[in-house]
Amino acid sequence: MTDKEKFIEIFKTNISRQGSDTLLNYLETSDFFDAPASSRFHSNFNGGLCHHSINAYYRFVKNLEMEYGKNWEEKISKESVAIIALLHDICKTNFYKVDYRNIKVDGNWVQKPYYSVEDSLPYGHGEKSVYILSGFMKLTREEAMAINWHMGGMDDRVKGGSYSLAPAFYNYPAALLFHISDMQATYLDEKISDN
Repeated sequence: MTDKEKFIEIFKTNISRQGSDTLLNYLETSDFFDAPASSRFHSNFNGGLCHHSINAYYRFVKNLEMEYGKNWEEKISKESVAIIALLHDICKTNFYKVDYRNIKVDGNWVQKPYYSVEDSLPYGHGEKSVYILSGFMKLTREEAMAINWHMGGMDDRVKGGSYSLAPAFYNYPAALLFHISDMQATYLDEKISDN
């Protein structure tokens, strides 16, 4: 099964909220399934964004089980888990483009492709994902908080001095657990391509 097929299976099995069909159609007509997860770091290859989203989903489920046990669904629904994990980086849809640079290989100059950023909607990162998703379906407050703050201390707002992260994590434990899951997927499950 390809990553795209896995993603769609998880999505359709767990997400039935009004607007989810339109959202899935948007993903299929965008570059979501072909985009990298980053330009130079984790899963920086064609399809890396989908791959990372699936890894984050499985990590999130494991962390929920570790924290709450087998009955973790009493704390958060399977639908919310799928929405948060599969769609937290929807902000990276139509975000990267392929450029070329000259590098020397065996004494000869050759053009090598790489990903660059072309952000036509400069709205931030987590907050941009919440904004895009809200155009398709209504998010719960917990879903919005988990997606909005999934970067944790690496979020530009936190680096700029915002004190909103700690209250978000205290009040919405799923946001903290998903941040941890996202980091585990990024640094433990994924590699950097040598593109």
